[in-house]
Amino acid sequence: MWIPMLSFTALPHVGGIFGGLITRKEVKTWYTTLNKPSWRPPNAAFPVVWTTLYTGMGYGSYLVWKELGGFTQDALVPLGLYGMQLALNWAWTPIFFGAHKIKLAMIEIVMLTGTVAATMVSWYPISRTATLLMVPYLAWLCLATSLNYCILRDNPDPKKDD
Repeated sequence: MWIPMLSFTALPHVGGIFGGLITRKEVKTWYTTLNKPSWRPPNAAFPVVWTTLYTGMGYGSYLVWKELGGFTQDALVPLGLYGMQLALNWAWTPIFFGAHKIKLAMIEIVMLTGTVAATMVSWYPISRTATLLMVPYLAWLCLATSLNYCILRDNPDPKKDD
């Protein structure tokens, strides 16, 4: 049972590693040019927070998978929603940091946050522990969504003809 547990726990980190490669360059160049709110977390906090959140969500997905007996018909919705939120999570960084599409990233993170909430609702009857492991993630996404909004609001697109 160690291999599935480690695999599920490690999976979210795959996208995080690729996202980190994009972010590493852009946080020192493009991101420094943006107007950001004074309350934003320090840049050094992000890798620590995401490592913790990815580990929690990954282990939570393992608990759901195990409780439902693997990839069964009953697992379709809870693990399907989990997969959808994971794909949305991995997509945000290339949209925001890679393509510099702040408005599109805002739309995407709202969809992500809603999908995480739906995932949690679907997990609750299966594993309360798995659901609770997602609470810090949802809280962080609320902060990240607020940060994305403030950056969008405070950095008008210079290409726009308003």
